[in-house]
Amino acid sequence: MSKLLLDLAERSAWTGAQAALGLVVVELADVPVWWAAPVALALASAKSWVAGRLGRRGTASTLPAAKDPASHATGV
Repeated sequence: MSKLLLDLAERSAWTGAQAALGLVVVELADVPVWWAAPVALALASAKSWVAGRLGRRGTASTLPAAKDPASHATGV
């Protein structure tokens, strides 16, 4: 259960960070707030690039493989 919570926390943190950074960028650029959505999508793409280099292949996680719940077999 703790691995599920860790995964959920990581995904929630990234989503919150992307949304917050999107709003900060549009505020600093003094452009309409609707630009926050495309900025957040660009940040999501950057996160995907980072995850491809840091996380386990085939997952969207930025956690190291040892901490990534998707990296461990879970008997069914």
